[in-house]
Amino acid sequence: MSKAFVKESDDEWLNEIQPTMNALINFLTRENNGIKIFEKKIYVHPGTKKEIHEMSNGLSYSINDDERWYVID
Repeated sequence: MSKAFVKESDDEWLNEIQPTMNALINFLTRENNGIKIFEKKIYVHPGTKKEIHEMSNGLSYSINDDERWYVID
């Protein structure tokens, strides 16, 4: 597909979106061809003390110290 047909928002990366749940859900839904992604579970990681968000796409996400989303391994 030509770059001429790619919307600006399609070039957005996970670590570039705002550190909010709405931004994460909107980003993941766009990445999933419009199929709604939702949060299944939220908990605090015992080691890092950071919130972990398990999403319906099978991946878990958290926000790092730089206020950027990342995928939990």
